[in-house]
Amino acid sequence: MKRCYRSFAIGLYVLALALLPISAKAGSVLDTVELAQSAGAIKDVVIEGALRIDPETVKSYLLVQPGDAFDPGKIDKSLKSLFSTGLFADVSLRRLGDSLVVKVVENPAINRIAFEGNHEVETADLKADISLRPRIIYTRTKVQKDVKRILSIYRSTGRFAATVEPKVIQLPQNRVDLVFEINEGDLTKIQSIRFVGNRKFKDGRLRSVIQTKETTWWRLFSNDDKYDPDRLTFDRELLRRFYLSDGYADFRVMSAVAELTPDRKDFFLTITVDEGVRYRFGKVDIEARLRDLKVEDIAKVLPFKKNDWYDLNAVNKAVTKLTDRVGELGHAFVDVRPRINRDRKNKNIDIVFEVNEGPRVFVERIDIVGNVRTQDRVIRREFRLIEGDAFNSSKLRRSRQHLQNLGFFETVGVERLPGSAPDKTVVRVEVQEKSTGQLSFGAGFSTTNGLLGDIGISEKNFLGKGQELSLKLTLAALKSEIDLSFTEPYFLGRDIRAGFDLFRVSQDLQDFSSFDTDSTGFGLRAGYRITEDLRQDWNYSFRLAKISNVADDASTLIQAAVGTETTSQISHILTYDKRNNALSPSDGYIFRVRTDLAGLGGSIRHLRNDAKATKFFPIADQWVASIKGEAGYILGLGDDVHVLERFFVGGDSLRGFATRGVGPRDFLTDDALGGEWKYTGSLELTFPLGLPEELGVGGRTFTDFGSSGKLEPKNSNVRDTTSLRMAAGIGLTWLSPFGPVGVDAAIPVLKEDYDIIENIRINFGTRF
Repeated sequence: MKRCYRSFAIGLYVLALALLPISAKAGSVLDTVELAQSAGAIKDVVIEGALRIDPETVKSYLLVQPGDAFDPGKIDKSLKSLFSTGLFADVSLRRLGDSLVVKVVENPAINRIAFEGNHEVETADLKADISLRPRIIYTRTKVQKDVKRILSIYRSTGRFAATVEPKVIQLPQNRVDLVFEINEGDLTKIQSIRFVGNRKFKDGRLRSVIQTKETTWWRLFSNDDKYDPDRLTFDRELLRRFYLSDGYADFRVMSAVAELTPDRKDFFLTITVDEGVRYRFGKVDIEARLRDLKVEDIAKVLPFKKNDWYDLNAVNKAVTKLTDRVGELGHAFVDVRPRINRDRKNKNIDIVFEVNEGPRVFVERIDIVGNVRTQDRVIRREFRLIEGDAFNSSKLRRSRQHLQNLGFFETVGVERLPGSAPDKTVVRVEVQEKSTGQLSFGAGFSTTNGLLGDIGISEKNFLGKGQELSLKLTLAALKSEIDLSFTEPYFLGRDIRAGFDLFRVSQDLQDFSSFDTDSTGFGLRAGYRITEDLRQDWNYSFRLAKISNVADDASTLIQAAVGTETTSQISHILTYDKRNNALSPSDGYIFRVRTDLAGLGGSIRHLRNDAKATKFFPIADQWVASIKGEAGYILGLGDDVHVLERFFVGGDSLRGFATRGVGPRDFLTDDALGGEWKYTGSLELTFPLGLPEELGVGGRTFTDFGSSGKLEPKNSNVRDTTSLRMAAGIGLTWLSPFGPVGVDAAIPVLKEDYDIIENIRINFGTRF
């Protein structure tokens, strides 16, 4: 019975509450007794407590007006409407006779916003990100949202331990000062990165693939060891690309979990992967659906073949190469799409490239935005498309790559937009410029030139015209040089790279050939591309060279060369470059042949030919083999070849032997005389040392060989043989924050008694 009575009482209480008009906010008063007497109409609405806000503005938010009945439902909704404006801290409505009295308590206005404790983030950056401003109405909701915004800023900088506490200072006239007290905390870094599910690649190799890094002492100048959720998303894509380029077509990143330590100072990052199986290319076919297009005419450009390991990058490259090749054969509208069939049983991926006729679309307009300094014509001349051309996605990609290669822009964005008609398109180019001027100071040591220091000033985009201007001064123990250079990349409005050089070089060759030399002169040059990979250059140079400070016991050949000679020389250079990367190639080859003809004026007359080639072979991940060869000869035209124009082998060209350490040498004075022919070669293998990739340290092992000699009859005072020299060694390169450092150790295997040996060769320097 007691339980039934209690339940009945609770039911009556709930029913009574349901019948009462409920205020929208705690603390608001609604006189339900008076409002329940709804007979009659509202004759007047009275606003109380409005100071800054116009009473008519308050009335505009009400759902009842004079002449309306006293409806509790509408009055309750009016109360909620007033609260939803965010203008009031409290609102109450009551009936007073035939009047509706609305009493409001206004939220204060913000007088000033300040930040305390922020040292790592500028105040201006914090103010720009929050929503509150001076003279805006203060509300707790807005403050809490801004606290979250500030915390997100600090988390993006790696400070997950940061705290923000808002403080309100009351001022007269219902105003407040808002102060965000910030405790930035320590940097929250990555203590460890672990991988789960990886069998093919070790954790260390996968850590080198992703951008996020573990915290170590050598990452003082890097932010990659700070936790960033956006960077972690990018890391997932980097891992996917890495595995797909090595045959793992089923690869997936199952999860990437970052766990914060209890002290909120570090993160443990765990990435779970599913490698799947490794696939090879199966059948590779081309379906050409264009009239007069034969498969055999385009199949040779495919960069892979059957039974090669599957590589997504190679597939994308094949699409580009096929598009280019079909375009060269006269088909302007091409659509190449790969159709992939995965055979999980045999672990093969069959691929068919469908070559179809693409939609007939023409370039209506090219719009360029973002360039403040760089002139439009500098950007337009890099495009392989112009207004009116048939649209070609491959040419558009190449155009974007050419713009990036200029080095003028931080970012280059190219997008295709609809034109004024279905068969027209607009190409929009958006660039973000970067600083192209450079003032550099350098110091270092070279085995060849000793201690050195240099200062240089250069501008790669002079006056926004894409021109290059540089002045370089080098002071070294054995060599000093000053060089002024100017280059116009688009001479006379054509794709001709032209320029000039002014130079003066002083060199101390006492240790090698018992004399000093000073050279002053200038050069003119012009070059152009014959194809995308073949380049032709023409140079003209005039040099005034003086041999001085010849030792009394120097070779008779050197003593006879004392004085000043002039050289007027024209050069022709052909370069064929198929490397995949000009700075750090791992595949492809480069071939260069140069011919110098001196004698068009001046006192020096000769014909010199030089050819060099290098081929790179990717052996395994980060293992690259290369073979390099160079050969040259020089013929005197009517006179003997001057000692300054001869070939000197050794040093960088033949490790294990000193600079000018190989070749003809005076029997009595041991002076290097130089050769009239030479050949050098090198077999080299570069490989990782197991250290973190960002350290920039790599190892190599090499075998160098070569020789040099004279074409003229033997001289009894000259040691000159045609025998092969060879040396083998190891080395390492460190791309340090202070500049590149190279160390090679080599031991001659084949040598002559009079050769000069150099077992250790060091080159390092810095620039800032």
